[in-house]
Amino acid sequence: MGFGRTAKSSGALRLKPRFRSPRHLEAMRKTKIFGVSLSLILINMASIMERADENLLPAVYKEVSEAFSAGPSELGYLTFIRNVVQGLSSPLAGVLVINYDRPTILALGTFCWAISTAAVGASQHFLQVAFWRAVNGFGLAIVIPALQSFIADSYSDSVRGAGFGLLSFIGSLGGIGGGVLATVMAGQQFWGIEGWRCAFIMMATLSSLIGFLVLLFVVEPKKTIGIPRDTGQIADREDLIDKGNPSATSVWRESWTAMKAVMKVQTFQIIVLQGIVGSLPWTAMVFFTMWFQLIGFDHNSAATLLSLFAVGCAMGSFIGGSIADQMSRIYPYSGRIMCAQFSAFMGIPFSWFLLNVIPQSVSSYFTFSVTLFLMGLTISWNATAANAPMFAEVVPAKHRTMIYAFDRAFEGSFSSFAAPMVGILSEKLYGYDSKSVDPLKGSAQEAFALSKALLSMMAVPFGLCCLCYTPLYQIFRRDRENARMNSLKEEEMM
Repeated sequence: MGFGRTAKSSGALRLKPRFRSPRHLEAMRKTKIFGVSLSLILINMASIMERADENLLPAVYKEVSEAFSAGPSELGYLTFIRNVVQGLSSPLAGVLVINYDRPTILALGTFCWAISTAAVGASQHFLQVAFWRAVNGFGLAIVIPALQSFIADSYSDSVRGAGFGLLSFIGSLGGIGGGVLATVMAGQQFWGIEGWRCAFIMMATLSSLIGFLVLLFVVEPKKTIGIPRDTGQIADREDLIDKGNPSATSVWRESWTAMKAVMKVQTFQIIVLQGIVGSLPWTAMVFFTMWFQLIGFDHNSAATLLSLFAVGCAMGSFIGGSIADQMSRIYPYSGRIMCAQFSAFMGIPFSWFLLNVIPQSVSSYFTFSVTLFLMGLTISWNATAANAPMFAEVVPAKHRTMIYAFDRAFEGSFSSFAAPMVGILSEKLYGYDSKSVDPLKGSAQEAFALSKALLSMMAVPFGLCCLCYTPLYQIFRRDRENARMNSLKEEEMM
């Protein structure tokens, strides 16, 4: 039995029973299950395109450097501009979710980054590339928090780490594809057009297609929550919610309330602090492709090395999320934190070995391959094992998009400094000279300078990130219990 609406003469609403046969109930259940499955498939496809888009430009840094006569510091500024805009714009995703459903927001962001990606491929001047990278950051700012809250609402607490791990794993496949595609195409020409430009236009076309599919077929997970499956009754949320068009004042008031609620959560504050530090190495890693090419590896070899690292990260994110789920069952308030600290700590020895111990020569290809794979396997746990699942547990469900949005705002803005810092350190402190680089053979001296700058921006931040998690052993328990109590109170009021 479901519920329908009838209006009293006073205009108030009351509920009347509406009979549904068992066959009708079963058909509705199967339809909703199919809708959830299709939505998750398309959400993961959107994640694939998002990660592919992120990896495009770093994969062709060398070609962009030659096309626009730009050194490492200028290339770092491109990443800086995109990340700053992405960070500052991320809270907008939390505001938009209050008034629009997430499929619409995801499609809007996808179209935005698709247009900007195509425009980068068509740019003729460095400033044009910089402008469109800023637009690209705006699109990603809308998409990423909405994706994360969508996954948080689609999985229960006990398997949420695996859910985020699966999203990261599948998204990483897109990152691998985007990086490999751009790197392999970069050294060629198609119809008289440089290969790296063709890669950008191709990726923009695919992103637009995914955006249309998301807009047409993705269903909000909230619309399938609270459906009793073992009784003869179904509460149709769409019939129970009076949808109006809230005024701009009410939207901003509700947004401000959500912002204040999120900012007061100490678990959020600490995870953001470690994220600001912990994001620095990952932002610096955009120079890996360029570093390998300077060592002397050709496009295909550099693409393979980065693919091995990406495969390790993809597997690690899923494995880390799954392990953290198991640990959280044994140690509900500390299991995820222990997994995150282990992963952050492993970044220190791997960064030192990769950048300082392995001989920087093409003869070290096998050693680079094994190191990169194992490094990716162990340092990629934090987001899926701890950060994303813990965020979902310390705020009410209605504030999840907002907390993910503010996390991206702080982390993205501050980590943006890593890329230009690598360029500045390599040029000013370690003597990198872009004019000394051979377009075909690279330059051993410049590769060494870049590796020293990378090590400075990786090993120390990984260590600080590990330490930043420590206060959560005391704070997470309290915030989690507070969030559960608030959710129970809201349910009783409803």
